Amino acid sequence: MNQSFQELIKHKFPDLSRGQKKVAEFLINFMEKGSLYTAGQIGKEAGVSETTVIRLAYALGLNGFSNLQELMRNEWLSSTESKEAASKPIAEEKKPFSEWLSPVDEKELSQAVDALIKSDQVYIAGFRESHTAAYWLYYKMNQLRNHVLLSFPTGFLLETLCNLTSASAVVVFSLPRYTKEALEVAQQAKKQGAKVIAITDRRLSPVGQIADITLLAGTTEHILSLLALSQIVISSMQKRDEKTAGKRQESLEKLYAEQGIFLE
Repeated sequence: MNQSFQELIKHKFPDLSRGQKKVAEFLINFMEKGSLYTAGQIGKEAGVSETTVIRLAYALGLNGFSNLQELMRNEWLSSTESKEAASKPIAEEKKPFSEWLSPVDEKELSQAVDALIKSDQVYIAGFRESHTAAYWLYYKMNQLRNHVLLSFPTGFLLETLCNLTSASAVVVFSLPRYTKEALEVAQQAKKQGAKVIAITDRRLSPVGQIADITLLAGTTEHILSLLALSQIVISSMQKRDEKTAGKRQESLEKLYAEQGIFLE
C-alpha cells in the first residue's frame, strides 16, 4: 500500500459510518495514542465500541486492527523523526512571537475597547500590507457589532470619512513603511472629531503622534504583530459586552444556517 495513513483516512472518510468517523478523527489527532493503545482503549477514548475500531480497519481496506496500527505506528515514528530534525529552525522562527505578544498597556486597551463598543460607527483603515490585518479586524468586529466600515487596500473615500462624527471611532493600522494614506485618514478623522485609535509599532510613529489612543504591536515589521493585537482587541470587546455580542452572533448563526454557509 503506497498511501500514508492520513491519506487513506482522507480518501475513505466520506464512506465511513458515523462511529468509524469518530475513531478516524481521534486517530488522526492522536496518532501516538493510536499507535500504542489497544482497540478497546481507542474505542473508549473515541466514545465508541471496540468492535467499531476493528471494523474501521476493514472499512479502510486493511487486514485487521494490527495492520491498521502498524501503518499508523510507522507514520507516527517517521513524523516524530521529522519533527526532531525541524525543531531547531522552528524554535528560531518562534522567537519573535514573544515580541509580537508583549504586554499591552491595560489602560489604553480598556479605553480603546470602550470606544469601539460605544461609538456610533467604526471605520477601520489599513493600507497595502496592513490591509490584511485591517480586513481581519473588520470581519471579526462585524460579528460583535453593527456599523463597521473598511478602507480599500490602497486608498479611501472622502465621502465615507465625511460621515464620521464625534461619536465615531477610527482604527488606523500603521507599521513601517508608513503610508501617507494612513496618516491622511487619521488627520481627517481628527478634523471630524472622531476618536482615533492607532495600532502601530511605536508611540511616535506618524499616526501614533496624533492618535487619541495608541496600541503598540511590537517593534517588528511583521503582519502577525497586527493580527495578534487585533485578536486581543476582539476578545476584550467580546468579554466586555457579552450581551450585545451574543445577540448579534445568535442572529448571524440563524442567517448562516438559512444560507447553508458552513458545512458543519
